[in-house]
Amino acid sequence: MSITFAKKILSTRSLLINQRRYGYVVLVPEIGEDLPNKNPLLRGDGLPEFSNITIENCLATIGRQALEVEKTVQTVGEEITKADSNVNILNDVIKPLDESDVQLQTTWGIAKVLYLGNSSLMPTKSYLAIHDRACKAKFAKFVNAPILKCISNARNSNAAGITDVETRLLDKYILEGKLNGAHLDEKKKAILTDTMIKLRDERSKFQEKLDISTRKFSHAIDDYNIVKDFPTDLLQAISTNPINASKGPWQVKLQQPAYDKFLEHCNVRELRWNVWQAYTRRASLHREKSLSNSVHIEEIRHLRRQQAETLGYSNFVEMSMETKMAGSLKNVQNLITDLLSSSRPAQETELQKLAEFAVANGCQHSFEMYDIPYWRFKQLQSIVPFDDDMIREYFPINNVLKGLFELSENLFQIKIVERSASVWHEDVKFYDVFDQNEGTKPLAGFYIDLYSRDNDKVRMSPTSGWMVGIRNRCKISDISPLAALIFNFQVPLYGKPSLLSIKDVETLFRNFGKTLQHLLTQVNYKDMAGLSNIEWDGVEVGGHVMSHMILHGNTLKKISGHYTTEQPLPDNLIEAIKAEKRHMAGFALSRELYFATLDLELYSKTHFWMDVVKELWPQFCLIPLESRDSHVCSFSEIISGDYPAAYFSNIWSKVVAADIYSNFYEVRDNEQNVQAVGKRFRDTYLSLGGSVHPSEVFRKFRGRDPSSKALLKMLGLNNLAGKQEGHK
Repeated sequence: MSITFAKKILSTRSLLINQRRYGYVVLVPEIGEDLPNKNPLLRGDGLPEFSNITIENCLATIGRQALEVEKTVQTVGEEITKADSNVNILNDVIKPLDESDVQLQTTWGIAKVLYLGNSSLMPTKSYLAIHDRACKAKFAKFVNAPILKCISNARNSNAAGITDVETRLLDKYILEGKLNGAHLDEKKKAILTDTMIKLRDERSKFQEKLDISTRKFSHAIDDYNIVKDFPTDLLQAISTNPINASKGPWQVKLQQPAYDKFLEHCNVRELRWNVWQAYTRRASLHREKSLSNSVHIEEIRHLRRQQAETLGYSNFVEMSMETKMAGSLKNVQNLITDLLSSSRPAQETELQKLAEFAVANGCQHSFEMYDIPYWRFKQLQSIVPFDDDMIREYFPINNVLKGLFELSENLFQIKIVERSASVWHEDVKFYDVFDQNEGTKPLAGFYIDLYSRDNDKVRMSPTSGWMVGIRNRCKISDISPLAALIFNFQVPLYGKPSLLSIKDVETLFRNFGKTLQHLLTQVNYKDMAGLSNIEWDGVEVGGHVMSHMILHGNTLKKISGHYTTEQPLPDNLIEAIKAEKRHMAGFALSRELYFATLDLELYSKTHFWMDVVKELWPQFCLIPLESRDSHVCSFSEIISGDYPAAYFSNIWSKVVAADIYSNFYEVRDNEQNVQAVGKRFRDTYLSLGGSVHPSEVFRKFRGRDPSSKALLKMLGLNNLAGKQEGHK
């Protein structure tokens, strides 16, 4: 998620990711050129004036600031052309460019926060206009020919006084320019532009058909006996009676997470099959031909291959690896092979035991994919009582938040202090972050918006959570980091506090981990501070490390407290949470490795997509592929979304994060040693941002390359671990 491909702004989903792919944008009319220089969206203390912000002044401000940025880029380009060889690359180029778009970034961040947190103040159409205009301005410096030529010359000549950090910044400019076609002649630029326009159109068609196909399916249930044992959140999700979810009828649809939970809890096999087959055949020829995505898949693959070849790469995967910690397809394949050597044998044992359990409990049919979620959950219940509703009662949101802050303060020697600020909703809180050992000036600040508001918030699932970097650290402009955390947790009702599921807790910790990287960075250059310029497969590492922290029993006790008795989470429920994470881990990991490999094969080869599926499936999955399973037709993350040839990034970052967390775990019984590891984590992962390649950041922290052993141990698969040690 750092350096860019050509950009796409097509759907709401694409706006929720920390965007790094820009270029080829739709322009909006310039507005507000006559506004005063002072940013009208900020208070005197530099914080946004959220209570007085309107769509109109957001649009006007972004228009003026975008023009100012583009004017600066043009001026810098003209001046270094005149100066010829007498150019100081840092003072004459990097410094004015780095400080030119600080205000633009802030306004853009404010707009994104309002879009996610209060869409009545920032509707999608208005945010699209702001987003597109800001993208065009921000990336003007990466395609300016004189600037790129000057930077390339400085990089090639190893200009005096350039540090390793500044060299990486120069490399960012060069790669951004390359991936946006700045090095191409006019004919090839025209080809690339045409390719990207067609690709945008095809992605839009794919997503539209998928959305329609998903919405079209609905299965009605009238019999209460079918739903009587459903957990509360599932019953509410499918009820047609919001006031009384226990009264029918109920409508089962294909949206997540209700779909997964329905397969887990529905005891009628025919209903499970009906919902499962509808889900796996969405947007395929096996549902409704007019909504089939098959042709769009092949066209999108072709266009991405054409994009890569135009830019000088052999295929789209090779192009993708330019922006990944992994560095090459071979390195990813080595990791997948290593993990599969443990997950596949484990999967075989797991499925055998699951089938035996099912037969012993009355199952009289052959085992199919749609049977696994139901019997998997039943088997888990027989091993350890895992009750979502019961676990929630121990996680009132204020306890969890207090525990999260105390853990972070203890590990990273910071202090988190609430204070008043202008906010976009009365539930939103603001916190300053201080260094415990340095002065009284805050290092950074963040907002947190915890509760669901159905009509005002973007909501992809009940566990949706976003970290928005409103502005990056910029030493040149003396700007401190500012962020916002936005969630959709339960609203407190009738005196009962908001209660979090264990997945909610993980979502909170994971997003706060990313927030800490944004806030505690010590990088001086805005374009490399925090999460900026971190390779895609490294950007989630900090979040995963923090989410691993809750798996330690002591942490679970510290952040929990029953909402009526204040008693911490009992040991049997702690064991239930740990057991749930490990239960059928081989099956789950093999599935994740299959999807990662499928993605890479689709974008490195030219075989028909279904042929690729048929070849790969038996290598990873022991249950045969159902003849009409067309899951690629709904694999939006890699087809219409933002992860083509990058789906492996999640498992890569999990491996790295598990290895990091294992260092904390190794010294867990010595508080002084734990704090020493925390300091080292802050000095590396939380401080260095994108100024150092993530492979080197890991070496600074761990003293070696990452190993998959920690993740396999965490999943209970370490007894079958492969021999390979490192993944460079």
